[in-house]
Amino acid sequence: QVHLVQSGGGSVRAGESLRLSCAGSGASFSRYSMGWFRHTPGKEREFVAATSWTGRTQTYADSVKGRFTISRDNAKNTVHLQMDNLQVEDTAVYYCAVDTVVQAGATIDYWGQGTQVTVSS
Repeated sequence: QVHLVQSGGGSVRAGESLRLSCAGSGASFSRYSMGWFRHTPGKEREFVAATSWTGRTQTYADSVKGRFTISRDNAKNTVHLQMDNLQVEDTAVYYCAVDTVVQAGATIDYWGQGTQVTVSS
């Protein structure tokens, strides 16, 4: 059974950094794209970032480009999201996602449990 466990997150002030991690078990994700989405109450789920199965290609939402960095370690079945210069509008529950295609609007088969990120001014 596939299982994704997230760690990291928390509460910080604007301008600070956080790192999210997501570890998979029950399967090898080395041939899958991995990424992150976020959700804020009252808004639709938003794509944040994704990395190809090779790790050579990364895509980012315009809102996080230049501030967030996604990386993966296939040997450990993990994906990370380094979030720098966090802003209040980054406050959300963040979910890791794994599937053959991870992008805005994609149907995702595997989700992490979600982790809260709160940024205060």
